[in-house]
Amino acid sequence: MAHIVVVGGGIGGIPAAYEMKDLVGSNHQVTLISESECFQFTPSNPWVAVNWRKKEEIQVELPPIMAKRNINFSAVGVKRVEPKDNKLVLNDGSELTYDYLIIATGPKLAFDEIEGMGPNHFTYSVCTTSHAGGCGRDWQKFVMNPGPIVVGAVQGASCFGPAYEYALILDTDLRKRGIRDQVPITFITSEPYIGHLGLDGVGDTKSLLESKLRDRNIKWVVNASINSVQEGALYYQVTNEQDQTSEEKKLEFKHSMLLPAFKGVDAVAGIDDLVNARGFVLTNDFQQNPTFGNIFSVGVCVAIPPVGETPVPVGVPKTGYMIESMVTAATNNIKQLINGEEPSHKPSLNAICLADFGDGGVAFVAKPQIGPRNLNWAGEGKWVHWAKVAFEKYFLRKIRKGKSTTVWETIMLDWMNIKRLKKKP
Repeated sequence: MAHIVVVGGGIGGIPAAYEMKDLVGSNHQVTLISESECFQFTPSNPWVAVNWRKKEEIQVELPPIMAKRNINFSAVGVKRVEPKDNKLVLNDGSELTYDYLIIATGPKLAFDEIEGMGPNHFTYSVCTTSHAGGCGRDWQKFVMNPGPIVVGAVQGASCFGPAYEYALILDTDLRKRGIRDQVPITFITSEPYIGHLGLDGVGDTKSLLESKLRDRNIKWVVNASINSVQEGALYYQVTNEQDQTSEEKKLEFKHSMLLPAFKGVDAVAGIDDLVNARGFVLTNDFQQNPTFGNIFSVGVCVAIPPVGETPVPVGVPKTGYMIESMVTAATNNIKQLINGEEPSHKPSLNAICLADFGDGGVAFVAKPQIGPRNLNWAGEGKWVHWAKVAFEKYFLRKIRKGKSTTVWETIMLDWMNIKRLKKKP
């Protein structure tokens, strides 16, 4: 009997545990290790940060579901992976051996790389539901005594969509309250242009997102490196395409949300041949580590190189649909290894993103995510908001029922292809 361990209880880890159990049944043992007994639906965090959702609405208690699915579960968390010995050292000091390992931890949030940044200092975050909850509490105070807002993503960030979402959701919320005229908003980003998204754009995201920011009277700064943050102000420089860097500039704020750069988690950091210099897990075309062939990885913790050079470093996002295809490939390849076969399943790595702005939004499809692409499309409208609401309900319902979520990628691709084709003359 093989023992397959999945580390990480997020958008990659939960589907991986479900799909792995579906594939191997009762013949083999599946264990899920998380650092929390709750699954949290990360894409809803910008709504939590303006109190449009309560934390409880986007959480799922995992122990009873895992018990029902006959998946072993622990919320102790992993302190260290020891790949040469096929074992994990858990946070309580105990050890767990595995035959196959799926690393789906998500990232470590590198707030410490910029002085004064992060929820423990002077800026907020929507990277976790807990962070978003703190942001929401500050928002309640802010609307009683409004002032300037700064939202964005720092140098080295690889997740830009939530920053655009949050800036435009704030605008929507402020207009509903009738106080938008009291709040200057600035969007600051390491991207070389608005709508780059770490992907060199998708379809016409540059024009679409510039238009949205302009229509909402949101100023922007691109090619920005943030040097430090103090209470009420951040200090930054701009680097142009000739690598010329401006003098340090200052942006004042009364409320700020900045997305950090990501790193690999401590449990794998510095392990030769398993991770790169930033701690992201190295994988081949089959989501398999080239050195430790019984280790697979899915999601944000996977190493993917940038799409190209930019004046200020930016990373590559790993969207939910891209992660789903990684999960399907990894779990099927592990089953093949168990059966004595060579891995043959490759992820599609398609990107489908629904960026909600509260009263509309922008959607894009990149197929595959890294160019050149067979499909490169972006569109906007109120339908994007309702599509994201539907996605939230669908995903949470599937998680609560202990069922795989990966069918959603096919549904969304078909739907968006139909919308795109309908607009052609």
